[in-house]
Amino acid sequence: MQDKKINISKKLLRTAGKTNATYKLIQEGDKVLVGFSGGKDSLTLIHLLKHIERHAPFKFAFEACTVSYGMPGENYDLLHQHCLEHEITHHVYETNIFEISNDTIRENSSFCSYFSRMRRGALYTYAEQNGFNKIALGHHFDDAVESFFMNMFYNGSIRSLAPIYKTKRGVHLIRPLILARESQLRAFADDNNLQTIGDEACPAMMKNVKMPHAREATKEWLKEMESKQKNIFKMIQASFEHIHDDTLLDPSRWQRDDV
Repeated sequence: MQDKKINISKKLLRTAGKTNATYKLIQEGDKVLVGFSGGKDSLTLIHLLKHIERHAPFKFAFEACTVSYGMPGENYDLLHQHCLEHEITHHVYETNIFEISNDTIRENSSFCSYFSRMRRGALYTYAEQNGFNKIALGHHFDDAVESFFMNMFYNGSIRSLAPIYKTKRGVHLIRPLILARESQLRAFADDNNLQTIGDEACPAMMKNVKMPHAREATKEWLKEMESKQKNIFKMIQASFEHIHDDTLLDPSRWQRDDV
């Protein structure tokens, strides 16, 4: 089938190129599995990797994978058709995550967090079974900032989303869009008239449980902060790259000359 033209802004291409060069996310010979939900983030990611695959001075392969939760009404025909039109290999990995969720979710745990963990575990399993050495997710910089403050405010820890790390199961998880703003990904989908799938596809929407208000509250707080200081996300990115951890309260990180 004929590959349809997709336009990616030069700014987004530069951002992704810098990210890959800085953190060495994708290299010669890699086989990358992309978590593909059909949202704006994963849509941007598969087309970005398609562009890199065509133009990078190194060879790698990638395929898209949609995790099926095994819940009523799931239909991924549109996602599969989209990938066919753009010459992207696409798989639907069937699971029974929805069926087992009532028995395995921890008490007082967020259903959204639960399904996210289970979806990622399914991707690990599919990657292991099919020879992929890396899994790519569509997290962007707004996600990283929100996670940082949520961990600080709700978990009492300082952590965010790493560009790349090796999982306990041996596969590397990479985030090629981690320096891109969410607005860039939304603009990509809008500019290319792409039909996106939103939160309505999450299994948590079929459960009679509370939604994750903490993330939405954090997002709104950051939006308000940015309205008052337009460069705040640039400053946060700079702070992520200039960490003086010996000035914090963890004794193992102090620089002690005597004592």
